[in-house]
Amino acid sequence: MEQQHVDVLVIGAGISGISAARHVLRDNPRASLVVLERRARVGGTWDLFRYPGIRSDSDMPTFGFGFRPWTDARILADGARIRQYVEDAATDGGILERTRFGRRAVSADFSHETGRWTVEVEDEGTGEHESYSAGYLVGATGYYDYDKPYRPEFPGEADYEGTLVHPQQWPEDLDHTGKRVVVIGSGATAITLLPAMADKAESVTMLQRSPTYVLALPEVDPLTSVMKKLRAPARLTHKVVRARNIALQRGSYAFCRKYPRLARKALLGLVRAQAGKGVDMRHFSPKYKPWDQRLCVVPGGDLFKVLKRGKAAIATDHIDTFTSDGIRLKSGEELKADIVVTATGLTVRLMGGMDLTVDGVPVDVTNRVLYKAVLLEGVPNMSLVIGYTNASWTLKADLAADYTARLLSHMRRNGHDIATPVASDADRSEFSVMGEALTSGYIARADKVMPRQGTRDPWRLWNNYYRDRAMLQNSAIDDGPLRFEKAGRPAEAAEVEEATRAA
Repeated sequence: MEQQHVDVLVIGAGISGISAARHVLRDNPRASLVVLERRARVGGTWDLFRYPGIRSDSDMPTFGFGFRPWTDARILADGARIRQYVEDAATDGGILERTRFGRRAVSADFSHETGRWTVEVEDEGTGEHESYSAGYLVGATGYYDYDKPYRPEFPGEADYEGTLVHPQQWPEDLDHTGKRVVVIGSGATAITLLPAMADKAESVTMLQRSPTYVLALPEVDPLTSVMKKLRAPARLTHKVVRARNIALQRGSYAFCRKYPRLARKALLGLVRAQAGKGVDMRHFSPKYKPWDQRLCVVPGGDLFKVLKRGKAAIATDHIDTFTSDGIRLKSGEELKADIVVTATGLTVRLMGGMDLTVDGVPVDVTNRVLYKAVLLEGVPNMSLVIGYTNASWTLKADLAADYTARLLSHMRRNGHDIATPVASDADRSEFSVMGEALTSGYIARADKVMPRQGTRDPWRLWNNYYRDRAMLQNSAIDDGPLRFEKAGRPAEAAEVEEATRAA
């Protein structure tokens, strides 16, 4: 099997992968770069999910790339527009022609002797195997399993005679016209599905165990509209609106964490104003503090509109059992359903399930910490892109991509082959990088899969855009914990490995 040699290999052609590729080639235009993508198109998440109404749950000026203006005045965008936007960014940057589709990265091993990764890849269309040699590896697959969503079993579901579907595996031919639909869940997916299915379905009910904080946003951004009317350049509009939205995101998050009672009162007051006097506030009154779980946003208050029109309903209860034609709740109420949508969340999986080794020794990711939230302790020449949980994913992805590009430029200028972050015991905490603040189900499940949280800089993850921007874009590359080497020096490699084991 012939091996293909590249300078940089990016795993994943979603938002993170395209951002990484664009930034690396910006600073290292002569580098040979290939992107591997399992699917047949770029877009990642936005090519995978096809359920009705799929849209962003972050504003597009910050969810879009920093290097490519989002010109639509709509604050949230549907999945098809986002996927096309990602593809356009890949095409303009010459990334599309460097992307190999239908490829699943099976394993990756780094050799200190050669200073390179060997990545074994399966062509899922033909079943054939390929081998890539890369000086640098970028893991840009996100952090969940594309094959298996999180899907708990419910009592009696084998007796149910209707259609059971998970949003991650939505059938193209599923027609909900005139059907009674129950959506199990209370997160962004469930809140999106309710108004999207309400017009065609006979009834749609969102069944939740506990409520989520919901915030209505305008469909169209007033500032973007004004700047368009003034014929301001697209890049200027993007820069101004993006900066404002970053400040609003960070400010509102900080306010909610510092003044949870006041924030709760304000959020519930906005719900009352949007939903009307007839709203039962128990469906919108979580027991946890604001931003203990991610805040859900709805464009133009579409959720509240269908509730007020009687086109949809919310039930807050626990499932007793499925029946042949629906769900019986603990309260005794029965929800008749022709279709049950289990919007129960994601299964967390890092690097797409790829086996990771260094000099043939398996890497236990769950016992490692992240350096500057990008590099994995003890693993040479690899960036791991993990976006924000309390803001737009892309803000962090762009910062990680920019840092990766800076690191590669530094290594090239200084003749370094290998860069490895080395931590100590004092740098490692018991929490995962998803943090101890958020309590969402997938965050809790991620604790068993993700790297550990650090206790101090540069190992601590702050989930703070301003702090991360200063660290990743402005701070020195060679700052101590990052060890640089030449390939083929066993003594130095052994020294780094010994320090890593001790940590």
